[in-house]
Amino acid sequence: MSSVTDSFAKLKEQVDEAQTKIKAAAEQSEEELQKNVDEARREADNRVAELQTKSDDATSDVESHWQQMQADWNSHIERMKQKLDAAKTAVDADTAERDALSAQSDAVDAINFAQSAVVEAQWATLDALQALKNAERVAGSV
Repeated sequence: MSSVTDSFAKLKEQVDEAQTKIKAAAEQSEEELQKNVDEARREADNRVAELQTKSDDATSDVESHWQQMQADWNSHIERMKQKLDAAKTAVDADTAERDALSAQSDAVDAINFAQSAVVEAQWATLDALQALKNAERVAGSV
């Protein structure tokens, strides 16, 4: 039971760490911020690859749902990468402003997705705890 609750606790730690990095980024130079963007992109790519490996083994309906969420997320990440790459070449101030608004919109979308994922993670964790307690009860009555 502790592994599922530990995993959920780790999620909070990751959110807290991300919030700290984002707050610090507001004070960074453009060069420092670019390094952090590149690092976050690598971390996101690594996480997507890790999740893809996990979801390749999926067999249940819940896992199938997770695969769909992941596919949607992967599409979103790819669109963000394309927009970010295009933004790097933008010189025009109007284009840069539109790109900034678009990037901000992407960030809001990612936050909304993460909020949804947290709710899904909470539900899945509670469901796992309930299933474990049920298994313990059934094993104790046999």
